[in-house]
Amino acid sequence: MKKELSDRKKHILCSAIEDYIKDASPITSGAVKDKHIQQVSTATLRNELNALEAMGYLKQLHTSGGRVPTTEGYRYYVSSLLENFQVDENQLKKVENDLKERTTSLKDILSSVANLVSKATNMPTVILANGYDKLIIDDIRIIPLIDGEALVLFRTKSGIVNHTIKVKASEKACDDAGKYLTKLFNGKTIGELLEGDILYTSLQEVESFKSLIESLIESMRAFVQARKLDIRGESATNLLDENEHQSVVETKRILNLLGDEECLCEVIDTTNQETDDLSITLGDENEKVEGCALIKAPIVINGTPVASLAVIGPERMDYASIASAIKVVMGELNDKGR
Repeated sequence: MKKELSDRKKHILCSAIEDYIKDASPITSGAVKDKHIQQVSTATLRNELNALEAMGYLKQLHTSGGRVPTTEGYRYYVSSLLENFQVDENQLKKVENDLKERTTSLKDILSSVANLVSKATNMPTVILANGYDKLIIDDIRIIPLIDGEALVLFRTKSGIVNHTIKVKASEKACDDAGKYLTKLFNGKTIGELLEGDILYTSLQEVESFKSLIESLIESMRAFVQARKLDIRGESATNLLDENEHQSVVETKRILNLLGDEECLCEVIDTTNQETDDLSITLGDENEKVEGCALIKAPIVINGTPVASLAVIGPERMDYASIASAIKVVMGELNDKGR
């Protein structure tokens, strides 16, 4: 639970953390006075910093050195930041223009979002597609390909989902199966189709394409259950600063996390998140992301959560800009997907 702070302590803490995020300079009473509160004496500010340290928001790396934020300090800062969050209209316009060019393929939409957020934040960005079973079906098309394969297209209210299945079937069987499934499952979810309860009561009527539908169901179940990651980790190298050994250590931790797909899936999944808003995970709160921080949110298109997005960086990252970029993109996707 966030500890209550006086207005002055809150101002000192948040201002000092913002400065630390920008230049990694230790927090001192002199710097706070010069930059933020000139009317208060250095001695008083030193007492305030001592109090913030005692409360667990700051810590001293060396006895005679300045202070740096703790994980609890970062947590207080980001909570205060998000409470007062406002969207930057210039950022909103840029995202709107970028999203106008997106394709109708859901996979391509999610890939574009990962790329857009990564460029906007200059931080590694990961998307986990984990909501395909919740997509509402408008239409199903099955197109025969060569070498015993068929392309299945699910047109949903959130975009098109395409999947290739291994099955030998005629063009007529594919066309008939698509029309049959559309009639049966229009307005229902992909998950309901895959349950098979409604489907298998009627298969006796469709002997000509029964094997095609059974292959589709089996393959789509595996497809939906698979964890599909889109990782944009190129920005991780931008975190390196030749003058700071600590940033090298942080970058290695981030790269290790990006290389562990099983761990990534676990820590960025927002399926059980209580709200559709941003959430923050800091290293001291989850050993799987030690030394890192995650800002994550569900991707909602046309009211349906279809994926989880996370920006990964060091605890000393620009939460304000990153939160702004994610908020704007998430809002645009929901608005434009209607």
